[in-house]
Amino acid sequence: MAKEYEYHVFQPITTAQYQESFYKAIGQNWALITSRKDDRINAMTASWGGIGVIWDKDVVFAFVRKSRFTRECLDATGAFSLSFLDHSTYAREYKFMGSVSGRDEDKIAGARLHAATQLGIPFIDEAATVILCNTMFRQELKPDGFTVQGLDKKFYPDGDNHILYVGEVVKIMAR
Repeated sequence: MAKEYEYHVFQPITTAQYQESFYKAIGQNWALITSRKDDRINAMTASWGGIGVIWDKDVVFAFVRKSRFTRECLDATGAFSLSFLDHSTYAREYKFMGSVSGRDEDKIAGARLHAATQLGIPFIDEAATVILCNTMFRQELKPDGFTVQGLDKKFYPDGDNHILYVGEVVKIMAR
């Protein structure tokens, strides 16, 4: 008989208590952007993003290509999480999550990870840190917005542009 999965216990922290370098957290260790559409939870790897303050709110900036199923989930619910797993421990899972489409299968189960929810927002339970967000703004990165020649052709030769999501941080949780 298989052992039932025991979910982790997280403690809330404030944005002021968040100590990790976001350059390292997103750029080197990566994150999993997680959202839902109807009863399907989906996640994808992310190595682009940022944090900051806009409109008097603590926010994160997430980028998701138009073609991704995760984009459909984000647009359906208006909420998402960034889950930060230890990259050295979960490198195989990150690779799997970045190479399989959530339209075709349950990527989270396929990676042997587990989804949990807080405030109705799904996240990856194996994470060391989770940022829960409500979408405040979305905008496609279009060719006429680039001020550096060649960036659009280098990163979007097929027109599958990223959409910028600005998410208000509603809760940060750490193990």
